[in-house]
Amino acid sequence: MNIKSFEEYREIYKQSEQDRLKFWEHEAGTFYWRKSWEKVHSGGFEKGDIKWFEGGKLNITENALDRHLNTIGNKTAFIFEPNHPDSFRRTITYRQLHEDVCRFANVLQEKGIEKGDRVCIYMAMTPELIISALACARIGAVHSIVFAGFSAQSLAERIQDCDAKMLITNDGLRRGDKHVPLKDISDEALESCPTVKNVIVCQRTNRDIDWKEGRDEWWHNLIRNASRNHKAVEMDAEDPLFILYTSGSTGKPKGVLHTCGGYMVYTSYTFRNVFQVQEEDVYWCTADAGWITGHSYIIYGPLFNGATGIIFEGTPTYPDPGRLWEVVEKYKVTHFYTAPTAIRALMSYDLKYVQKYDLSSLKVLGSVGEPINEEAWHWYDDHVGGGTCPIVDTWWQTETGGIMISPLAGVTPTKPGFATLPLPGIFPTLMDENGKEIEGNGVSGNLCIKHPWPGIARTVWGDHERYLKTYMSAYKGYYFTGDGCRRDPDGYYRITGRVDDVLNVSGHRLGTAEIENALDEHPNVVETAIVGYPHDIKGQGIYAFMICEKTPEDPKAFKKELHDLVTKIIGPIAKPDKIQITPGLPKTRSGKIMRRILRKVAADDLENVGDTSTLLDPSVVDDILKGEAY
Repeated sequence: MNIKSFEEYREIYKQSEQDRLKFWEHEAGTFYWRKSWEKVHSGGFEKGDIKWFEGGKLNITENALDRHLNTIGNKTAFIFEPNHPDSFRRTITYRQLHEDVCRFANVLQEKGIEKGDRVCIYMAMTPELIISALACARIGAVHSIVFAGFSAQSLAERIQDCDAKMLITNDGLRRGDKHVPLKDISDEALESCPTVKNVIVCQRTNRDIDWKEGRDEWWHNLIRNASRNHKAVEMDAEDPLFILYTSGSTGKPKGVLHTCGGYMVYTSYTFRNVFQVQEEDVYWCTADAGWITGHSYIIYGPLFNGATGIIFEGTPTYPDPGRLWEVVEKYKVTHFYTAPTAIRALMSYDLKYVQKYDLSSLKVLGSVGEPINEEAWHWYDDHVGGGTCPIVDTWWQTETGGIMISPLAGVTPTKPGFATLPLPGIFPTLMDENGKEIEGNGVSGNLCIKHPWPGIARTVWGDHERYLKTYMSAYKGYYFTGDGCRRDPDGYYRITGRVDDVLNVSGHRLGTAEIENALDEHPNVVETAIVGYPHDIKGQGIYAFMICEKTPEDPKAFKKELHDLVTKIIGPIAKPDKIQITPGLPKTRSGKIMRRILRKVAADDLENVGDTSTLLDPSVVDDILKGEAY
């Protein structure tokens, strides 16, 4: 259903409360199923045995591509905007995309990839990345896209965790004015990944690369003679679709698993209602497909709804800070979805970079990845939207599959900084520290969800206990989001940030433990504690408190060594912004680091450090307060 007014929203929300299974069954009925489901829903948060549309048979690509061919086959599915504005750009129709996906599906099968096999994709943001993912889905293989900013070690960990049989990559990519040697990084990763038997390399930079005969093959050679006809493999609604790795509060990234039927229904429904995209509109999500936003709102959600989307390879400031607005003008973009980090970064430049472009085509603005602060919201509203575009401030997670709390564009009255209200079919609640629901409005607590929804992740790959412990153990019978939240007097929700040991840096979740583990690899580092602190551009910056064997003689060189180490182990997104060397860390008698104190110090909130009496050595706090970061 497509909600058109706030009154209709309230009515449909009420209907979804009264009979949520009937509500979701109606949504599922809008798709092509080879065989209808036998049961709408079973299982729950208690055991994490959630299932939707059991017994239903489908292939998700038939709903993204095949069913459109007779109606909008010649409509543009994607416009590819390359890294450099003067480079060759492409438009791809639904029919062309279908043919390319069929060709590559045949390639994958010829290379021995079968239903259930895992395929790792480590690529530039180009059409070939999306073709690769859809081709995997078409043959029933499980795709695992890894963001092409991660290091060789991070890539290897993800390949090893899911036992991927194949890696698809590029010779390299250009991000802004930088060159990233993807094939070299891949080669290094694969030294410790014996499960990978084939590597398909898509040409992008035409640089010299190493080549392993018998393993490496060029994309263009393989796809050239492949048939453009392919019968999609039949899948069960609960068969795996993709694994996407996300950081947790412990060191090892979690392989979040999404399945075919429920994810399809949920991403389609949320895209349609939140963004209100019409037939003639041009929608642009600036995310990378290596994150969940790219999966749900570049690839799947828009294609289910027959939208025209943009694939953007570049960065917001290359070749100058007007790049995003130049693209908006060029393609007459109507719907623009980006992260608060990008908005805050662009706010720091002269307004001329916005004002020189015609942005009158814009109808809807979106925000994703982290709560958008009010200053950024108003700048976005005034200078990009001209005060006429509703801003959909969307809250959701990798694990939720799609948007959960958000204004519906042009439907929900908005408030700066508020994700506003849940979508119909989603039932949030705030919990206190005793595990009790907090009733009424004008209250704060930990954000939980009362009932399962079709898009929820089904497990952590290979570790269902971790899935249960992370999301379903803190509050029995509820899904715990890990976020704090305020519900204002009008019942609107405002996300206040993580309450666990996970940072949200530029909209990317990073576990404190994985950064600490990387820094502890340095021979001079004894122990590290990572906390987040308010950062003008990133939202949260990374602050490292560190005990060292000996005080570094050259702090600047030491910091560079640490940055290089973290870049090698995780990737550049995890580099600490500030480092403070301290003789000790504030620990309780049981050995737990009291991060509350470190967060106060990092935020320069020194008047309210709080009670330190439970610490093993309270004098450590005095030493930290006297110290300085660099």
